[in-house]
Amino acid sequence: MLPEQAEHELPAGPRHDGAPPGSDPHDAHITAAAEAAEGAIARLYGEPLTRLPSDLYIPPDALEVFLDAFEGPLDLLLYLIRKQNFNILDIPMAQVTLQYLEYVEQIRQHNLELAAEYLLMAAMLIEIKSRMLLPKRQDDLVEDVGDPRAELVRRLLDYEQMKAAALALGALPQEGRDFVRPQLFVEQGLAPALPDVDPWDLQRAWLDVLRRAKLTQHHRISRQELSVREHMSAILRTLQSQRFVEFSELFAGQHTVPIVVVHFVAMLELAKETLIEITQAEPFAPIYVRLAYSPA
Repeated sequence: MLPEQAEHELPAGPRHDGAPPGSDPHDAHITAAAEAAEGAIARLYGEPLTRLPSDLYIPPDALEVFLDAFEGPLDLLLYLIRKQNFNILDIPMAQVTLQYLEYVEQIRQHNLELAAEYLLMAAMLIEIKSRMLLPKRQDDLVEDVGDPRAELVRRLLDYEQMKAAALALGALPQEGRDFVRPQLFVEQGLAPALPDVDPWDLQRAWLDVLRRAKLTQHHRISRQELSVREHMSAILRTLQSQRFVEFSELFAGQHTVPIVVVHFVAMLELAKETLIEITQAEPFAPIYVRLAYSPA
């Protein structure tokens, strides 16, 4: 506790010099200030204010608080129906209209501009109530005009549906009200930060490109049409000019494997049809091919 506070909290007992308490002017000033603070109605710049200024003007409606609990005539009408558990498809117009008019009379006394739209709905309720009380005419009995409350019920149901949807949307999390997006400030320098590379990185990148290029190579197989009959005719033309032809000489000029195979098959077909003869004098001796002998 501070010395100044301890001095103010000392009991008002007899003084050391024998003087009665309160005889000091300083003590009298403190006592007057404490009494003024207790009876102050407000404080102005830290000083107690014991009475209102004579030139202070307070408007009559300065402390008047008007709570607009309803968002419109339909909201008020729906509140009255739901509060008393009325069936919205069978509204008791007499009770609802009476309660509605009582509320409109209250707001009309305070805010005439706000009551204008409520008065329009009140006129509609009175009209519906009057149409329900009037007896039906003869032409109305023949042609049914419907329930006078149908249009009002439709508007109430639509409004209730929209109000429920608005409440559902309002219950969703909203930025700034229910959550705040985190923000991260990153200082960016004006000079661009270049990567630290060397020639070996470029070499490795090039080798990686070559490796991936080899993986994407395609092997295409083309189809080559070869005729056995054509090779048979070529063998016969060769044997006609020579009496004996060595077996290996028949394959001279045939460079690819498919052509050699077809040429060999053509020679076998000629031997099968006894158009040529294939002879060998002894084992491991040269093999000769000639035209088959045909007797005259």
